[in-house]
Amino acid sequence: MTSPAWVPTRRRLADTALAALAPVCACVLALGALAVWTATGNAGTPARIGVTEARLFLPSRGVPETAAFFKITNAGGAQDRLVEVTSSEIAEDIAFSSHRMTAGGAASRWPVDSLSVPAGGTLDMSPLSSDVTVPATTRWKVGDLVPFTLRFEHSGRMEVLAVVVRPVSE
Repeated sequence: MTSPAWVPTRRRLADTALAALAPVCACVLALGALAVWTATGNAGTPARIGVTEARLFLPSRGVPETAAFFKITNAGGAQDRLVEVTSSEIAEDIAFSSHRMTAGGAASRWPVDSLSVPAGGTLDMSPLSSDVTVPATTRWKVGDLVPFTLRFEHSGRMEVLAVVVRPVSE
C-alpha cells in the first residue's frame, strides 16, 4: 500500500509560510541594523583612547581622601569603559565616584564600578561629574607628577602622569 501524495492545502501552505517568516524577519532585521551601523561609519573602528588633562587635587589637611581627574577622549567608533586605576605611589583603595547635584544645590557622590567613554566622545571628569577617589598623602606638593595606570575594558592599559593642583584652580 502506498501513502497518498502530499497535497498542498491552504492550511499546509499557511503553516509553511508562518514557519519561514520568523527566520526571514530576523535576517532582515539583522541585515538592516548592520547596514545602519556601517553607514554611520562605526563598522570596524575600535575604541581609540587618549588621555589629557590629568590632575590630582592637593589633599586638604586632615582629609583622608582626595580626587584625580582625567579627560579621556575616544576617537574610535566603539564605546569603551575605564575599569581600573592604579598607581605605584598609592598602595590601595583607589575607587571611581560619580557625582550629582541635588535639587537643593548640594552635591552627592556614590561609588561606581567603572566609567563609560562613549564612542566618538569624551569622558571629562570634574568635581561635578565623576572622579577617581584616592587616599590622601602629605608628601604631595603642588606641581608634583603622580603616575597612574588606567585600564580600559577594550583598549588595555595606559600610563599617565597627573599633576598635583590646588582644588581652587579647577
